[in-house]
Amino acid sequence: MKIAVIIVRVLLAAMYLFASVSYFLNLMPKAPEMTAAQTSFMTGVMASVYLFPLIKITELIGGVLLLINRTAPLAAIIIFPVTLNVFLYHAFLGPKELPMVAVMLLFNLFLFYAYRAKYLPIVSK
Repeated sequence: MKIAVIIVRVLLAAMYLFASVSYFLNLMPKAPEMTAAQTSFMTGVMASVYLFPLIKITELIGGVLLLINRTAPLAAIIIFPVTLNVFLYHAFLGPKELPMVAVMLLFNLFLFYAYRAKYLPIVSK
């Protein structure tokens, strides 16, 4: 179980670090073609000015914290809203990449299960 947790933690961290670092360093190639619904959604996110950079900063912080084993339970909580929103975006607007995003969600849920003992004091009386 310990090896599985390490593998899942590092893979999830790598996914989020790649996504955030490539955004901040402009390493991503031209954006793929989007549907009308995806364009409408992304236009709204970009119109808010602060939201997309905030998401990328959260991904960066979550990825770094996942790599630091001591803070992995905290990182799993911090990164979960991003993971869930990315999953829901692809579930409703872009199902082509849904399998990869579903794996990210499963990785995050697996980390919740693996660190469940760390979360018990939060929810217990």
